[in-house]
Amino acid sequence: MTPPRTQPWLVPSCPKLDMCIPFLGKYHRPVSGRSCQTCTPRSWDGFYPEELAPLGFRDASRLTEADTRFRGWLVRRICGFLAACEWEIPAESPGELLQRICSSRRVRDAASSPEPGPRGDEGSQQCCKEEICQILGEIQAPLSPLLLRLCHWLLPKLLTRVFLSVQVHRAQLEMVLRAARTPEVPLVFLCSHQSPLDGPLLSFLLLSQGVGLPRVAVSTRTSPRLRSLLQRLGGIFLPSGLAPAWSERDEGLPGAVLDAYVQEVLRSRQPLVLFLEEPSGFVRLVEPARRWLLRLLRALRDGAVPDALLVPVGIAYDLAPGGLQQRAAPPEPLGLGSCLRAAFQALCCRHHGFARVDFSQPFSLREFVDNNLVGPMLRGSPPEQLLLPTILGRGPLDVGSVGNSGPTSGTEEEILVTALGLHVLSDSRACSAVTAVGITAALLLHRYQEVVLLPQLMWDFSKLLEQLLLRGRAVSCSGRLRVLLLHSLRLLPPLQPLQPPLRLLQPPRALARARLGQLAGGVRHQLAGEAVGACAIRALVLEMLPVLGPPSSLTKIVLSRDELLHKILELLQLLPPTLLGLQPCRPPDCHSLDVLDKLILGGLLEEEVAEEERWGCDVAPRRLGQGQSLGFFTDDSDSDGELELGVPKQCYKLRGPQGFPGFLLFLCRLLSPVLQTYGRAVQFLQRPPWPQPEQDYVEALLEFLAEDEDGYPDRSLALSSLQSFKDMGVLEELQTPTGPALQLSQPFQSASSREKLAAFIQQFTQL
Repeated sequence: MTPPRTQPWLVPSCPKLDMCIPFLGKYHRPVSGRSCQTCTPRSWDGFYPEELAPLGFRDASRLTEADTRFRGWLVRRICGFLAACEWEIPAESPGELLQRICSSRRVRDAASSPEPGPRGDEGSQQCCKEEICQILGEIQAPLSPLLLRLCHWLLPKLLTRVFLSVQVHRAQLEMVLRAARTPEVPLVFLCSHQSPLDGPLLSFLLLSQGVGLPRVAVSTRTSPRLRSLLQRLGGIFLPSGLAPAWSERDEGLPGAVLDAYVQEVLRSRQPLVLFLEEPSGFVRLVEPARRWLLRLLRALRDGAVPDALLVPVGIAYDLAPGGLQQRAAPPEPLGLGSCLRAAFQALCCRHHGFARVDFSQPFSLREFVDNNLVGPMLRGSPPEQLLLPTILGRGPLDVGSVGNSGPTSGTEEEILVTALGLHVLSDSRACSAVTAVGITAALLLHRYQEVVLLPQLMWDFSKLLEQLLLRGRAVSCSGRLRVLLLHSLRLLPPLQPLQPPLRLLQPPRALARARLGQLAGGVRHQLAGEAVGACAIRALVLEMLPVLGPPSSLTKIVLSRDELLHKILELLQLLPPTLLGLQPCRPPDCHSLDVLDKLILGGLLEEEVAEEERWGCDVAPRRLGQGQSLGFFTDDSDSDGELELGVPKQCYKLRGPQGFPGFLLFLCRLLSPVLQTYGRAVQFLQRPPWPQPEQDYVEALLEFLAEDEDGYPDRSLALSSLQSFKDMGVLEELQTPTGPALQLSQPFQSASSREKLAAFIQQFTQL
């Protein structure tokens, strides 16, 4: 039997686009998300569904008769109700839970502490038990099976109205189910946060697919009524009595009760869902996530469970519900009324496109803790000691002592919590799929500077999608090219209306550009390494232009490998690793080598060797110099050995991938929102009165960014620039009677130092 032939699709609107075959059929769609082979090598081969990759996707929002144990025409009409009735909900006994928590060692030690507390100096057992019961009531409440079944029966109906489909890979589901069957080892899902709908969506997905009803950590910014409702549905909260700083070693009785409760959840093997970041905010590990991760590590060290399997989760939306507004205001507390209004608006408005949930490969928490390769990286020299002298012209960047930006002090437990959180946050971001809306937004924002024809946009869409697939990135789109593009344009912010005769799209205006920058964040994150390398190439080209003059073609420029690696390392030290999706277990000099390898493998650089320096195939033995070895074949070869052996200096010349001209310039522009925000933030340093609270600084900076017609008044980018300036030593924190405040450091109080910082950032901006 002959296999079915691929039918071509004729496009008469553009002569250069004569025939297109389905582009997703050219490549193997990857099952994204592998555990770190450096930190958890034994987990690398566990549970990964290589043989299950052809299973494809399913729409988790639409329940069928296959999700029940019944069949028939009547079952197909009420399958959602039957499935909700069959789901297993764990039975709870509040009295037994309270008794086990009261008998916990940590709770007994905290209750017998001599420090005075609200329970009085007599420390009566009954008074202490009442206080423990009150703290436990702030954390959780007994589950309501009837309310759970009702809400999970209605939730698929809401999802089908909000999204066209909720895609999840069957192989990833099977991988999670295999991990859930591991005896005496609980599952912990660590997720990126894109929308307030993430928690209900994951809870429904895990319950409906047979993993179990999870306990979902919810933000404390909720009203009392909504908090009570979410607790009955499986939500858990941090108690109100915890110390303000997560690093406080003595958290008193509330911290001990929280430790004991998390240990009981893990012992019962209920899945636990933790969110590592704020929805639609700056990519960083938030304080509540640190507190929950601290409880996981204490449960492992106390022997409550032999191990725990951590599953990074990435969630991607074409348009995130609740995340469409411009990120120029701090998040507001959620209430029951606002949630009901959002649900009714979702039922009445158009679809938000597709949603995609990706599960990464589970890895062992105990193996990660035993290896602990990230902690030493966080103890390296901060950018304040390395990058600041380079910016001010006091000396070159010391590559040997470069470390990841992070806390250089603190207890071993605190550093381990930060290391685990940053690593899993990077994994969850890496396994998130790129959406069709994100690809279209990136092209409209960074590819075109003038009116673009729709056929040209379609051609570039297919080429950018090919580049993502060639790099093994997951994409959440499939289907005909024209349908995908028109679907994306309908969901994008208001642009110039399409003209049917010419099919023109004009450049976006200021408000639309800011929203496009938010939607294009997924593409920027997946191509961040290549974008850093492209900006470093741009900086080197600018340095050579005054000497060589403008070249006739960029492909005739030859770049030194050492100088290129140095520029890449400078930019890696400027930007936060979480913004670029870098794994914290590797030092920045290794990341710079990875960036260079990506540029070569992506066809953007080609090794250049002069004709007189080319070596032939010579296997005759050569006499090495005194004390020399064959080290020049590796990356750690020294220049003295190269000169003595006559090894030519490595150089590269520019080139572009076939069929996608201007890809290097597109990569430079991917980081333009970030670098432009950093440049404007430098200009803003001379305006505010110092010192001032951090919140006032951020709000004033956002107003300053909004004054620029070509700017990006994005709160997440403003917070990113603030974090970088604090790490580099541009801004420092002072303790004032009213609280901590920001102060401009001594070196940057002069205008010349600020000009040097602006010039350092300006060299990496787009051509």
